[in-house]
Amino acid sequence: MNSTKSKATILLGATAVSLCSMVGAASAQGTTACLITKTDTNPFFVKMKEGASAAAKEVGIELLTYAGKYDGDVETQVAAVESCMAAGAKGILITPTDSRALVPVISQARDAGALVIALDTQFEPADAADATFATDNFKAGELIGEWAAATLGDKAADAKIALLDLNASEVSVDYQRDQGFLTGFGIDVKDPTDIGDEDDPRIVGNDVTDGSPDGGRTAMENLLQVNQDINVVYTINEPAAAGAYEALKSVGKGEGVLIVSVDGGCPGVKDVQAGVIGATSMQFPLLMASKGVEAIAAFAETGEKPKNTEGLDFFNTGVQLVTDRPVEGLPSITSEEALGKCWG
Repeated sequence: MNSTKSKATILLGATAVSLCSMVGAASAQGTTACLITKTDTNPFFVKMKEGASAAAKEVGIELLTYAGKYDGDVETQVAAVESCMAAGAKGILITPTDSRALVPVISQARDAGALVIALDTQFEPADAADATFATDNFKAGELIGEWAAATLGDKAADAKIALLDLNASEVSVDYQRDQGFLTGFGIDVKDPTDIGDEDDPRIVGNDVTDGSPDGGRTAMENLLQVNQDINVVYTINEPAAAGAYEALKSVGKGEGVLIVSVDGGCPGVKDVQAGVIGATSMQFPLLMASKGVEAIAAFAETGEKPKNTEGLDFFNTGVQLVTDRPVEGLPSITSEEALGKCWG
């Protein structure tokens, strides 16, 4: 986990590696590539597809797109990788719905000559793919954890925390954000790759959401049954945060509970503006996808594979704290500023 615990300040990955799409455009003609996302309904992945499609058009790549039916749909993603191999895809961009279960089929794709780039979620091990273009997910969680602790001040010592995670598979993006949040808040995370093994009495409990509003609401309702005094809620993403807020509001707790999240999508930023979410960490999925397509174009031309950001085992596409309640010593941007950047 050392690589994900980098204390570097906000990075914008566009400056870390320069991939020349103009040079690759001519040689990319006739190249087929694939984008495989976890779902095609989550706005995060919609934006990712938008970025990949625009970049593919620019460099002359034929882009085939696939998506799971739901977050956790391994079978559909495996079938998509197999379809990409059958199509002779030179490169595959994938947000793995299970960072371990997909490794065997990814190995087959690489053996077949495809460049495989993970987007947003690292494989386990990370080098199962040729590269990963992603947010520093641990840092994203750490930022909102630090913000929550600083906002509570002395009251952080008596916080009652609910953690709304992704699913039972505990994929890398899930435990990295969760453990980053707890570290930022000042809680010993024990095994950094295991969700829920902490023994800090401030933690009321964990539940899973599948990253959806309905899942967030149900998980929040479950944890409120454990302890009605919850005053801090961490969520894996902003749709889950929206659901958690609805559950809190339904029992008269629409105010007075700090909700923090990760994503930085325009709907989530608007929830920050409305006071629903106290702080979120903004990601850049369009950049992840467009850089991934550029990397495939470069690979098709030269055989060169993308390089990681220095000191990390992935290419860092950046993260930025968004809040309208800034705290001293923690760089952030306002919701108004973030609306001009959301998911760029």
